[in-house]
Amino acid sequence: MRFFWTFFWAFLLTEMLTYVVSSMSGAAFDFKLGAILSVGITILIFVISTVIPNEPVEKH
Repeated sequence: MRFFWTFFWAFLLTEMLTYVVSSMSGAAFDFKLGAILSVGITILIFVISTVIPNEPVEKH
């Protein structure tokens, strides 16, 4: 279920960002570009979450 919700929010936020940036630059809105970027962002989020350690760091 966490995969679905992560993709859901990444999809919504990426599409919103794509729309706003394309409107500000005067370009046409491209739905496919936002969808492809949202898949990449979702994968990046899961890769980063596996790389970051969960254990607390000992004081040196």
